[in-house]
Amino acid sequence: MRIFLALYVFTVVAAVSILGFRGSISTKPPLEVFPDMDRQARYKPQAENEFFADGRNDRPVPANTVARGNYFNQAEVFSAGFEDHALGDTVLNDGKDGAGNFVKTLPLEVSHALMAEGKEKYDIFCTVCHGAAGDGNGVTKPYGVLAASYHDDRLRSVEDGYIFDVIKNGKGLMLPLNDRISPEEGWAIVLYVRALQRSQNADAKELSAAQRTELGF
Repeated sequence: MRIFLALYVFTVVAAVSILGFRGSISTKPPLEVFPDMDRQARYKPQAENEFFADGRNDRPVPANTVARGNYFNQAEVFSAGFEDHALGDTVLNDGKDGAGNFVKTLPLEVSHALMAEGKEKYDIFCTVCHGAAGDGNGVTKPYGVLAASYHDDRLRSVEDGYIFDVIKNGKGLMLPLNDRISPEEGWAIVLYVRALQRSQNADAKELSAAQRTELGF
């Protein structure tokens, strides 16, 4: 029994000595049994590369080439019958008409699927600051990040294209989302924002008798 206890104590002391106490701070790299490909040989942006004559990792765009599509529609871009009618569509991509004015309405057909997609993207990218109801009471507000309320008269009266432009390019403390969502997803968020505004400013007279009864009006 004493031999067992001695071995047990020795094992515990050895483990603590090698691994350290749980939660202790150390500058030493962790012991990895299975690194799971965490570190692989790769070229880092803006780093040196002896393979190329100019010594750069980043490669310039080949001469006389033109961009075709974007990473949102790769499957279509590289198909044999690819035709892209959206790249030059300023209304869809920028929320502006040919004269540079914000468009007043969505360029997409409104549907339940588009509304559901807008809610999904809003919950991912917008709720944290603007709040679930769009009133600016997100989880970041106590930390000094004051987001706009969509229920202000100013934002309820602006064009849909203006809201899309802010979503795409950002404004103030808000970062742009044009590298995270497609134009269609941006318009879906605009549609959901309009639904949030409607939910807080709707007139009960616009509801049917059955709807008023269901809501207790």
